[in-house]
Amino acid sequence: MTREAAPELDLRPPEPARRLRLGVAGLGRAFMLMLPSLAHHPRIQLVACADPRPEARIRFTADFDAPAYADFGALCEDRQVEAIYLATPHQFHAAQVARAADAGKHLLVEKPLAVTLAEAASMVERARAAGVRLLLGHSHGQDGPVLAARRMIAAGEFGAPRMITALNYTDFLYRPRRPEELDTSQGGGVVFSQGAHQVDVVRLLGGGLVRSVRAATGAWDPARPTEGAYTAFLDFENGCAASLTYSGYGRFDSDVFLDWVGEMGQPKDPSRHGMARAALAGLPDAAAEAALKATRTYGAPGQPPGLPPAEPPRFHNQFGLVIASCERADLRLTAQGVEIHGDTTRLLRKTPLPAVPRGEVLDELCAAVLDGTPPLHDGAWGMATLEACLAILQSAREGREVALHHQVAPKDK
Repeated sequence: MTREAAPELDLRPPEPARRLRLGVAGLGRAFMLMLPSLAHHPRIQLVACADPRPEARIRFTADFDAPAYADFGALCEDRQVEAIYLATPHQFHAAQVARAADAGKHLLVEKPLAVTLAEAASMVERARAAGVRLLLGHSHGQDGPVLAARRMIAAGEFGAPRMITALNYTDFLYRPRRPEELDTSQGGGVVFSQGAHQVDVVRLLGGGLVRSVRAATGAWDPARPTEGAYTAFLDFENGCAASLTYSGYGRFDSDVFLDWVGEMGQPKDPSRHGMARAALAGLPDAAAEAALKATRTYGAPGQPPGLPPAEPPRFHNQFGLVIASCERADLRLTAQGVEIHGDTTRLLRKTPLPAVPRGEVLDELCAAVLDGTPPLHDGAWGMATLEACLAILQSAREGREVALHHQVAPKDK
Protein backbone atom coordinates (compact mmCIF):
# COMPACT_ATOMS: atom_id res chain seq x y z
CA MET A 1 0.00 0.00 0.00
CA THR A 2 1.45 3.34 -1.02
CA ARG A 3 0.73 6.62 0.65
CA GLU A 4 0.01 9.66 -1.48
CA ALA A 5 2.45 12.46 -1.02
CA ALA A 6 1.03 15.50 0.74
CA PRO A 7 0.59 18.48 -1.53
CA GLU A 8 3.35 21.02 -1.30
CA LEU A 9 2.46 24.24 0.49
CA ASP A 10 2.66 27.39 -1.62
CA LEU A 11 4.83 29.61 0.54
CA ARG A 12 5.08 32.39 -2.00
CA PRO A 13 3.72 35.77 -0.85
CA PRO A 14 0.37 36.73 -2.37
CA GLU A 15 0.40 38.82 -5.50
CA PRO A 16 0.05 42.53 -4.68
CA ALA A 17 -3.31 44.07 -5.57
CA ARG A 18 -3.42 45.55 -9.03
CA ARG A 19 -3.08 49.33 -8.81
CA LEU A 20 -4.33 51.89 -11.28
CA ARG A 21 -1.52 53.93 -12.79
CA LEU A 22 -2.90 57.45 -12.55
CA GLY A 23 -1.68 60.74 -13.96
CA VAL A 24 -2.86 64.11 -12.67
CA ALA A 25 -3.50 67.23 -14.74
CA GLY A 26 -3.55 70.37 -12.59
CA LEU A 27 -1.82 70.57 -9.21
CA GLY A 28 -3.96 73.35 -7.80
CA ARG A 29 -6.44 73.53 -4.95
CA ALA A 30 -8.59 70.59 -6.08
CA PHE A 31 -5.49 68.38 -6.21
CA MET A 32 -4.45 69.52 -2.73
CA LEU A 33 -7.83 68.48 -1.33
CA MET A 34 -7.55 65.07 -3.01
CA LEU A 35 -3.84 64.56 -2.23
CA PRO A 36 -4.29 62.52 1.00
CA SER A 37 -6.61 60.18 -0.90
CA LEU A 38 -4.42 59.88 -3.97
CA ALA A 39 -1.23 59.37 -1.98
CA HIS A 40 -2.58 56.60 0.26
CA HIS A 41 -5.38 54.82 -1.60
CA PRO A 42 -4.37 51.13 -1.85
CA ARG A 43 -5.41 50.78 -5.50
CA ILE A 44 -3.89 54.02 -6.84
CA GLN A 45 -0.32 54.66 -7.99
CA LEU A 46 0.49 58.23 -9.08
CA VAL A 47 2.88 57.88 -12.01
CA ALA A 48 2.96 61.31 -13.70
CA CYS A 49 1.52 64.83 -13.70
CA ALA A 50 1.13 67.91 -15.85
CA ASP A 51 1.13 71.49 -14.56
CA PRO A 52 2.50 74.76 -15.97
CA ARG A 53 4.13 75.77 -12.65
CA PRO A 54 7.74 74.56 -12.29
CA GLU A 55 7.59 74.63 -8.48
CA ALA A 56 4.65 72.20 -8.55
CA ARG A 57 6.44 69.86 -10.95
CA ILE A 58 9.60 69.85 -8.82
CA ARG A 59 7.57 68.98 -5.73
CA PHE A 60 5.67 66.19 -7.53
CA THR A 61 8.86 64.54 -8.77
CA ALA A 62 10.32 64.68 -5.27
CA ASP A 63 7.19 63.27 -3.62
CA PHE A 64 6.37 60.52 -6.12
CA ASP A 65 9.64 59.86 -8.02
CA ALA A 66 7.64 60.26 -11.23
CA PRO A 67 7.81 62.45 -14.33
CA ALA A 68 6.20 65.88 -14.30
CA TYR A 69 5.30 67.59 -17.57
CA ALA A 70 4.64 71.23 -18.38
CA ASP A 71 2.44 70.20 -21.31
CA PHE A 72 -0.84 68.28 -20.99
CA GLY A 73 -0.22 66.52 -24.31
CA ALA A 74 2.98 64.98 -22.95
CA LEU A 75 1.02 63.51 -20.04
CA CYS A 76 -1.43 61.96 -22.49
CA GLU A 77 1.42 60.38 -24.43
CA ASP A 78 3.04 58.82 -21.36
CA ARG A 79 2.56 55.05 -21.78
CA GLN A 80 2.73 54.44 -18.04
CA VAL A 81 -0.46 56.44 -17.52
CA GLU A 82 -3.69 54.44 -17.68
CA ALA A 83 -6.07 57.12 -16.42
CA ILE A 84 -5.96 60.87 -15.81
CA TYR A 85 -7.47 62.84 -12.95
CA LEU A 86 -8.43 66.13 -14.59
CA ALA A 87 -8.26 68.87 -11.94
CA THR A 88 -7.85 71.83 -14.29
CA PRO A 89 -10.15 74.91 -14.57
CA HIS A 90 -13.66 74.13 -15.79
CA GLN A 91 -13.31 75.86 -19.16
CA PHE A 92 -10.48 73.52 -20.25
CA HIS A 93 -12.23 70.21 -19.54
CA ALA A 94 -13.78 69.56 -22.96
CA ALA A 95 -10.62 70.01 -25.02
CA GLN A 96 -8.50 68.07 -22.55
CA VAL A 97 -10.93 65.15 -22.38
CA ALA A 98 -10.85 64.94 -26.19
CA ARG A 99 -7.04 64.88 -26.17
CA ALA A 100 -6.79 62.28 -23.41
CA ALA A 101 -9.54 60.02 -24.79
CA ASP A 102 -7.87 59.97 -28.19
CA ALA A 103 -4.72 58.77 -26.40
CA GLY A 104 -6.70 55.94 -24.80
CA LYS A 105 -6.71 57.31 -21.25
CA HIS A 106 -9.61 56.80 -18.85
CA LEU A 107 -10.73 60.00 -17.14
CA LEU A 108 -11.86 61.25 -13.75
CA VAL A 109 -13.01 64.86 -14.27
CA GLU A 110 -13.53 67.35 -11.46
CA LYS A 111 -17.02 68.81 -11.31
CA PRO A 112 -18.62 70.41 -13.17
CA LEU A 113 -18.11 68.16 -16.16
CA ALA A 114 -18.01 71.19 -18.48
CA VAL A 115 -19.39 74.72 -18.84
CA THR A 116 -21.89 74.07 -21.65
CA LEU A 117 -24.13 71.15 -22.61
CA ALA A 118 -22.55 71.00 -26.05
CA GLU A 119 -19.13 70.54 -24.47
CA ALA A 120 -20.44 67.86 -22.11
CA ALA A 121 -22.11 65.97 -24.96
CA SER A 122 -18.89 66.06 -26.97
CA MET A 123 -16.94 64.67 -23.98
CA VAL A 124 -19.37 61.80 -23.48
CA GLU A 125 -19.27 60.91 -27.18
CA ARG A 126 -15.47 61.21 -27.43
CA ALA A 127 -14.99 58.83 -24.49
CA ARG A 128 -17.55 56.38 -25.93
CA ALA A 129 -15.88 56.40 -29.34
CA ALA A 130 -12.45 55.84 -27.77
CA GLY A 131 -13.70 53.04 -25.52
CA VAL A 132 -12.50 54.72 -22.31
CA ARG A 133 -14.25 55.35 -19.02
CA LEU A 134 -15.34 58.92 -18.25
CA LEU A 135 -16.24 59.62 -14.60
CA LEU A 136 -17.22 62.74 -12.67
CA GLY A 137 -15.51 63.36 -9.33
CA HIS A 138 -15.01 64.31 -6.74
CA SER A 139 -18.68 64.95 -6.02
CA HIS A 140 -20.47 64.95 -2.69
CA GLY A 141 -22.81 62.48 -4.36
CA GLN A 142 -19.96 60.01 -3.69
CA ASP A 143 -20.00 60.62 0.08
CA GLY A 144 -20.70 57.46 2.08
CA PRO A 145 -23.94 58.65 3.76
CA VAL A 146 -25.37 59.80 0.42
CA LEU A 147 -24.66 56.42 -1.15
CA ALA A 148 -26.09 54.63 1.90
CA ALA A 149 -29.31 56.68 1.75
CA ARG A 150 -29.59 56.00 -1.97
CA ARG A 151 -29.31 52.25 -1.34
CA MET A 152 -32.08 52.43 1.25
CA ILE A 153 -34.30 54.33 -1.18
CA ALA A 154 -33.52 52.05 -4.14
CA ALA A 155 -34.34 49.00 -2.00
CA GLY A 156 -37.72 50.49 -1.08
CA GLU A 157 -36.93 50.21 2.61
CA PHE A 158 -38.94 53.32 3.52
CA GLY A 159 -41.06 53.74 0.41
CA ALA A 160 -40.60 56.12 -2.48
CA PRO A 161 -38.93 59.52 -2.02
CA ARG A 162 -41.50 62.32 -2.01
CA MET A 163 -39.66 65.48 -0.92
CA ILE A 164 -36.01 66.46 -0.50
CA THR A 165 -34.67 69.49 1.34
CA ALA A 166 -31.05 70.54 0.77
CA LEU A 167 -29.56 73.66 2.37
CA ASN A 168 -25.97 74.85 2.64
CA TYR A 169 -24.55 78.19 3.82
CA THR A 170 -20.77 78.65 3.49
CA ASP A 171 -18.09 81.30 2.88
CA PHE A 172 -17.36 79.97 -0.63
CA LEU A 173 -17.44 83.33 -2.44
CA TYR A 174 -14.85 84.85 -0.11
CA ARG A 175 -12.20 82.20 -0.36
CA PRO A 176 -9.31 83.44 -2.56
CA ARG A 177 -10.29 83.34 -6.24
CA ARG A 178 -8.71 83.84 -9.63
CA PRO A 179 -10.58 86.35 -11.85
CA GLU A 180 -12.23 83.66 -14.00
CA GLU A 181 -13.72 82.06 -10.88
CA LEU A 182 -15.82 85.22 -10.50
CA ASP A 183 -16.94 85.13 -14.15
CA THR A 184 -20.05 83.01 -14.76
CA SER A 185 -19.31 82.68 -18.48
CA GLN A 186 -16.11 80.79 -17.61
CA GLY A 187 -17.77 78.52 -15.07
CA GLY A 188 -17.39 80.86 -12.10
CA GLY A 189 -19.82 81.37 -9.25
CA VAL A 190 -21.59 79.03 -6.86
CA VAL A 191 -23.97 77.40 -9.35
CA PHE A 192 -21.23 75.68 -11.34
CA SER A 193 -18.85 74.90 -8.48
CA GLN A 194 -21.26 74.23 -5.60
CA GLY A 195 -24.57 73.58 -7.33
CA ALA A 196 -22.86 70.68 -9.09
CA HIS A 197 -22.44 69.02 -5.67
CA GLN A 198 -25.90 69.80 -4.34
CA VAL A 199 -27.75 68.87 -7.53
CA ASP A 200 -25.77 65.64 -7.72
CA VAL A 201 -26.78 64.66 -4.17
CA VAL A 202 -30.44 65.52 -4.72
CA ARG A 203 -30.65 63.78 -8.12
CA LEU A 204 -29.16 60.63 -6.62
CA LEU A 205 -31.69 60.54 -3.79
CA GLY A 206 -34.65 61.57 -5.94
CA GLY A 207 -34.14 59.08 -8.76
CA GLY A 208 -32.10 61.13 -11.21
CA LEU A 209 -34.81 62.14 -13.66
CA VAL A 210 -35.48 65.83 -13.09
CA ARG A 211 -38.37 67.05 -15.20
CA SER A 212 -38.05 70.81 -14.67
CA VAL A 213 -36.28 73.52 -12.68
CA ARG A 214 -37.50 76.85 -11.31
CA ALA A 215 -34.88 79.02 -9.63
CA ALA A 216 -33.65 82.41 -8.47
CA THR A 217 -30.04 83.46 -8.00
CA GLY A 218 -28.33 86.21 -6.04
CA ALA A 219 -25.33 88.34 -7.06
CA TRP A 220 -25.25 90.83 -4.20
CA ASP A 221 -21.62 91.96 -4.03
CA PRO A 222 -20.43 94.19 -6.93
CA ALA A 223 -16.83 93.34 -6.02
CA ARG A 224 -17.57 89.62 -6.62
CA PRO A 225 -19.67 89.92 -9.83
CA THR A 226 -21.05 86.39 -10.09
CA GLU A 227 -23.74 84.29 -8.44
CA GLY A 228 -23.10 83.90 -4.74
CA ALA A 229 -26.43 82.29 -3.87
CA TYR A 230 -29.38 80.44 -5.38
CA THR A 231 -32.59 78.75 -4.47
CA ALA A 232 -34.17 76.18 -6.77
CA PHE A 233 -37.17 73.88 -7.02
CA LEU A 234 -36.60 70.58 -8.86
CA ASP A 235 -39.58 68.55 -10.05
CA PHE A 236 -38.84 64.85 -10.71
CA GLU A 237 -40.64 62.56 -13.16
CA ASN A 238 -41.47 60.12 -10.33
CA GLY A 239 -43.39 62.80 -8.41
CA CYS A 240 -40.61 63.68 -5.99
CA ALA A 241 -39.90 67.38 -5.43
CA ALA A 242 -36.71 68.97 -4.10
CA SER A 243 -35.84 72.42 -2.78
CA LEU A 244 -32.21 73.50 -2.93
CA THR A 245 -30.75 76.56 -1.20
CA TYR A 246 -27.12 77.63 -1.24
CA SER A 247 -25.38 80.78 -0.07
CA GLY A 248 -21.65 81.39 -0.23
CA TYR A 249 -21.70 84.87 1.33
CA GLY A 250 -19.96 83.85 4.54
CA ARG A 251 -22.54 84.89 7.10
CA PHE A 252 -24.74 82.09 8.47
CA ASP A 253 -22.85 78.77 8.65
CA SER A 254 -25.04 75.70 8.14
CA ASP A 255 -22.38 73.41 9.62
CA VAL A 256 -24.20 74.15 12.88
CA PHE A 257 -26.71 71.54 11.63
CA LEU A 258 -23.88 69.00 11.23
CA ASP A 259 -22.59 69.30 14.82
CA TRP A 260 -19.77 71.56 13.62
CA VAL A 261 -18.23 69.00 11.30
CA GLY A 262 -16.93 70.78 8.21
CA GLU A 263 -17.36 69.90 4.55
CA MET A 264 -14.17 67.82 4.46
CA GLY A 265 -15.20 65.84 7.54
CA GLN A 266 -12.99 67.85 9.89
CA PRO A 267 -14.01 69.17 13.32
CA LYS A 268 -14.74 72.88 12.92
CA ASP A 269 -14.18 75.81 15.29
CA PRO A 270 -17.25 78.11 15.15
CA SER A 271 -15.24 80.95 16.70
CA ARG A 272 -13.44 81.37 13.35
CA HIS A 273 -16.58 82.92 11.87
CA GLY A 274 -15.79 85.62 9.29
CA MET A 275 -12.16 84.60 8.72
CA ALA A 276 -12.55 84.24 4.96
CA ARG A 277 -13.85 87.78 4.49
CA ALA A 278 -11.21 89.15 6.88
CA ALA A 279 -8.38 87.53 4.89
CA LEU A 280 -9.50 89.31 1.71
CA ALA A 281 -10.17 92.68 3.31
CA GLY A 282 -6.57 93.93 3.18
CA LEU A 283 -5.77 92.85 -0.39
CA PRO A 284 -5.23 95.71 -2.86
CA ASP A 285 -6.36 94.06 -6.11
CA ALA A 286 -7.25 90.89 -8.03
CA ALA A 287 -3.58 90.06 -8.62
CA ALA A 288 -2.95 90.00 -4.88
CA GLU A 289 -5.96 87.75 -4.39
CA ALA A 290 -4.75 85.34 -7.08
CA ALA A 291 -1.33 85.31 -5.39
CA LEU A 292 -2.99 84.46 -2.08
CA LYS A 293 -4.83 81.57 -3.72
CA ALA A 294 -1.53 80.33 -5.17
CA THR A 295 -0.18 79.87 -1.64
CA ARG A 296 -2.81 77.11 -1.19
CA THR A 297 -1.71 75.16 -4.27
CA TYR A 298 0.72 72.25 -4.46
CA GLY A 299 4.40 73.21 -4.38
CA ALA A 300 3.86 76.70 -3.01
CA PRO A 301 6.67 78.10 -0.81
CA GLY A 302 6.35 77.42 2.88
CA GLN A 303 4.52 74.11 2.62
CA PRO A 304 5.93 71.33 4.81
CA PRO A 305 7.97 68.73 2.89
CA GLY A 306 6.72 65.27 2.12
CA LEU A 307 3.26 63.79 1.74
CA PRO A 308 0.40 64.22 4.20
CA PRO A 309 0.17 61.36 6.72
CA ALA A 310 -2.13 58.41 6.12
CA GLU A 311 -4.70 59.36 8.75
CA PRO A 312 -8.10 57.64 8.53
CA PRO A 313 -10.98 60.14 8.56
CA ARG A 314 -12.96 60.75 11.75
CA PHE A 315 -16.12 61.76 9.91
CA HIS A 316 -17.58 61.61 6.43
CA ASN A 317 -17.49 64.55 4.06
CA GLN A 318 -20.79 66.42 4.02
CA PHE A 319 -22.58 69.12 2.02
CA GLY A 320 -24.94 70.80 4.41
CA LEU A 321 -28.37 69.85 5.66
CA VAL A 322 -30.02 67.16 3.51
CA ILE A 323 -33.34 65.52 4.42
CA ALA A 324 -35.04 63.00 2.13
CA SER A 325 -38.70 62.52 3.05
CA CYS A 326 -39.89 59.09 1.96
CA GLU A 327 -43.35 57.55 2.32
CA ARG A 328 -42.55 55.93 5.68
CA ALA A 329 -39.57 57.87 7.11
CA ASP A 330 -37.47 61.00 6.86
CA LEU A 331 -33.77 60.37 6.20
CA ARG A 332 -31.32 63.02 7.44
CA LEU A 333 -27.75 62.77 6.19
CA THR A 334 -25.08 63.38 8.84
CA ALA A 335 -21.28 63.23 8.98
CA GLN A 336 -21.62 59.79 10.57
CA GLY A 337 -24.30 58.17 8.46
CA VAL A 338 -28.07 58.33 7.94
CA GLU A 339 -30.41 59.38 10.71
CA ILE A 340 -33.77 57.64 10.24
CA HIS A 341 -36.83 59.40 11.64
CA GLY A 342 -39.82 57.05 11.65
CA ASP A 343 -43.32 57.30 13.09
CA THR A 344 -42.30 56.27 16.60
CA THR A 345 -38.53 55.80 16.53
CA ARG A 346 -35.37 57.70 15.60
CA LEU A 347 -32.04 55.99 15.03
CA LEU A 348 -28.66 56.67 13.45
CA ARG A 349 -27.47 54.06 11.00
CA LYS A 350 -23.73 54.69 10.86
CA THR A 351 -21.96 54.39 7.52
CA PRO A 352 -18.49 52.75 7.50
CA LEU A 353 -15.76 55.33 7.00
CA PRO A 354 -13.45 55.00 3.99
CA ALA A 355 -9.84 54.01 4.61
CA VAL A 356 -8.69 57.37 3.25
CA PRO A 357 -10.58 60.67 2.97
CA ARG A 358 -12.82 60.74 -0.13
CA GLY A 359 -11.88 57.14 -0.75
CA GLU A 360 -15.29 56.47 -2.32
CA VAL A 361 -14.34 58.62 -5.33
CA LEU A 362 -11.25 56.55 -6.09
CA ASP A 363 -13.06 53.32 -5.25
CA GLU A 364 -15.53 54.13 -8.03
CA LEU A 365 -12.74 54.98 -10.48
CA CYS A 366 -10.78 51.79 -9.74
CA ALA A 367 -13.89 49.62 -9.91
CA ALA A 368 -14.73 51.09 -13.32
CA VAL A 369 -11.26 50.81 -14.87
CA LEU A 370 -9.78 47.75 -13.13
CA ASP A 371 -12.90 45.69 -12.45
CA GLY A 372 -15.19 46.68 -15.31
CA THR A 373 -17.99 47.90 -13.01
CA PRO A 374 -20.26 50.49 -14.65
CA PRO A 375 -19.72 53.73 -12.67
CA LEU A 376 -22.57 55.57 -11.02
CA HIS A 377 -21.04 58.98 -11.82
CA ASP A 378 -20.33 58.41 -15.49
CA GLY A 379 -20.23 61.05 -18.21
CA ALA A 380 -23.96 60.90 -18.91
CA TRP A 381 -24.70 61.38 -15.20
CA GLY A 382 -22.32 64.36 -15.06
CA MET A 383 -23.97 65.86 -18.13
CA ALA A 384 -27.42 65.52 -16.54
CA THR A 385 -26.22 67.29 -13.38
CA LEU A 386 -24.69 70.06 -15.51
CA GLU A 387 -28.01 70.43 -17.36
CA ALA A 388 -29.79 71.06 -14.06
CA CYS A 389 -27.17 73.65 -13.03
CA LEU A 390 -27.49 75.46 -16.34
CA ALA A 391 -31.27 75.40 -15.89
CA ILE A 392 -30.87 77.16 -12.52
CA LEU A 393 -29.02 79.98 -14.29
CA GLN A 394 -31.47 80.09 -17.20
CA SER A 395 -34.56 80.04 -14.99
CA ALA A 396 -33.22 82.88 -12.85
CA ARG A 397 -32.26 84.89 -15.92
CA GLU A 398 -35.56 84.41 -17.77
CA GLY A 399 -37.93 84.20 -14.80
CA ARG A 400 -39.57 80.93 -15.86
CA GLU A 401 -39.62 77.19 -15.37
CA VAL A 402 -37.11 75.31 -17.54
CA ALA A 403 -37.74 71.77 -18.83
CA LEU A 404 -34.86 69.27 -18.91
CA HIS A 405 -34.15 66.76 -21.68
CA HIS A 406 -30.87 64.93 -20.87
CA GLN A 407 -31.60 63.32 -17.50
CA VAL A 408 -30.60 59.75 -16.60
CA ALA A 409 -31.47 57.43 -13.72
CA PRO A 410 -28.75 56.19 -11.32
CA LYS A 411 -27.05 52.88 -12.08
CA ASP A 412 -27.58 51.28 -8.67
CA LYS A 413 -25.21 48.46 -7.73
